Amino acid sequence: MNGNGRGNGSGALEGAVVAVAGAAGPAGRATLMRLAEAGATVVASDADAARLAEAVDAARYAHGGATVTGDTVDLLDLDATREWADRTEKEFGRIDGLVHLVGGWRGSASFAQTDLADWNLLEKLLIRTVQHTSLAFQEGLQRSDRGRYVLISAAGASKPTAGNAAYAASKAAAEAWTLALADAFRKAGGDEGPRTAAAILIIKALVHDAMRAERPNAKFAGYTDVKELADAIAGVWDRPAPEVNGKRLWLTPQP
Repeated sequence: MNGNGRGNGSGALEGAVVAVAGAAGPAGRATLMRLAEAGATVVASDADAARLAEAVDAARYAHGGATVTGDTVDLLDLDATREWADRTEKEFGRIDGLVHLVGGWRGSASFAQTDLADWNLLEKLLIRTVQHTSLAFQEGLQRSDRGRYVLISAAGASKPTAGNAAYAASKAAAEAWTLALADAFRKAGGDEGPRTAAAILIIKALVHDAMRAERPNAKFAGYTDVKELADAIAGVWDRPAPEVNGKRLWLTPQP
């Protein structure tokens, strides 16, 4: 740790301004801590104000010199999402990252039992929020010399199962949307290649300490610990933009 309570890290995130959407869950908490440890200013949002405040306080407490702020933003409202992006860049002078952690799951026992109400919900949580954060943050990220858009996706998007049609289709759509953003970054970079990157981190599922405590005999095979995910998110800044732009980065075996 350095003198202000933050880890020195690799330096790639030192002084960066990174927004985290869907920051109040276990993965969000781990990510806020990891980014703060690396020296980033972290701007967190979530629909759950109470849980967000707890996550922000935990990251601030763990890394006393870090700037970690929280804001309840309705990511289903494009104008509100744009205001969040504009406000962040205006307040801190730059925006170097958007980490998209907004999640949700619904499934059924079989394909025939699929409830299309699940699709209606997941389309909002898993697709619409990605559309809004990407549209809101694209221009600001392109103004950065280290801009990164990071989507967390699931292996099921590449190999859907019968009971997960709505979830897998939503994740696949979110991936396609993010890859289109990556192509925009590629085109903006011209002959020199992209300066900004959109990358997809793919997991099977997440596990954290509370889950292990509840199910001490479970193996959680192929699951990614939220701390490992947070390390992988931070690692996207360690690699050159052309190396990660438009790439699916697998944290679990590829099906």
